[in-house]
Amino acid sequence: MGSVELKQLKKDFSGVTVLQNIDLDIKEGEIFALLGPSGCGKTTTMRCIAGFETVTSGTIKIGGKDVAKLSPNARNCGMVFQSYALFPHMNVFDNVAYSLNIKALKKNNLFKKFGVYTRMLNSKLVKYPKEIKEKVNNILEYVELSEHANKLTSELSGGQQQRVALARALVMEPEVLLMDEPLSNLDLKLRHTMRNTIRRIQQELKITTIFVTHDQEEAMSMADRIAVMKDGEILQVGTPTDLYSNPKTPFIADFVGTSNIIPGTVVARENGLTTVRIGKQQMIKSETQTEQDEVKAIIRPENLTVINEENNSFDNTFEGEILFATYLGSTVRYDIEVEGHNLVVDTTYESGNHIREAGSKIKLGVLPERVLLI
Repeated sequence: MGSVELKQLKKDFSGVTVLQNIDLDIKEGEIFALLGPSGCGKTTTMRCIAGFETVTSGTIKIGGKDVAKLSPNARNCGMVFQSYALFPHMNVFDNVAYSLNIKALKKNNLFKKFGVYTRMLNSKLVKYPKEIKEKVNNILEYVELSEHANKLTSELSGGQQQRVALARALVMEPEVLLMDEPLSNLDLKLRHTMRNTIRRIQQELKITTIFVTHDQEEAMSMADRIAVMKDGEILQVGTPTDLYSNPKTPFIADFVGTSNIIPGTVVARENGLTTVRIGKQQMIKSETQTEQDEVKAIIRPENLTVINEENNSFDNTFEGEILFATYLGSTVRYDIEVEGHNLVVDTTYESGNHIREAGSKIKLGVLPERVLLI
């Protein structure tokens, strides 16, 4: 299996730069996510790796080999498209075997090629060689589709079609597996199931996998590391916990999870704490050391605590009014107006607990170590 290395990758379309100085070092056997909003360049980056787009400048290495000038079929990458790109007139077995048939066309003589073409048109006329049958059957068993081998893809559910597309890419034993928004066509419950399926297969095969997504939950739950992109540039690369706990910019803090982002001015630095004024009079302390005077205070919703008589020993406190209360099953999310700012607070819901009503007053606390200054 291969590592993937991008150095100073640049891509222009009609004089407009859509990728600017992309540097990535993706490890062998890693599952890596390109995360960002629509139009940020993540799919273009993947298409450059696959060879579907010609780079304007820069290098692309797979397994240490420079492939920037090679055609897509010479890069040994498997691709799972967002639309799956399955052949509706073929059954599951023939769809998965298709890439093996194409490979057979390249290495066989004219007589054998005729047999391959005939098999691709109608697999009932010409039997598959033993090695192809074994490969396809093995991969179908791996993705738990053996019993559906003779069904047309139109007869399958969305999750099953997704696994057919995955099997078709894996049967070629690629160095790198590329997936473009692999779960976007599935409903919420099925997405959770397929995340686990893809992660299981990736870990068992130890295949280097790169996937594109705009869904931060999908990236956080599946990837070993994530690159957050915006406007054709990579803003930060890190593990899910790194990006969530230590975002480098307010954009990352807002895009990766939910954050309260509050502008403020540093008024004091003492005893290892930085004091920031937000609004007219509200002060907040943070353990973040910064040389900037104008900062953004980042507070995750789960780090804010509703203060009552039992837990009133907080250095940082806020008083506000509840705007909305949203019941989410295991949690209740409150939108609260504090000093002209809208704060989001997540609290654990237990059966029988009272959900506070909109318009009621509330007091919040947060520890200094839970306040990040950027």
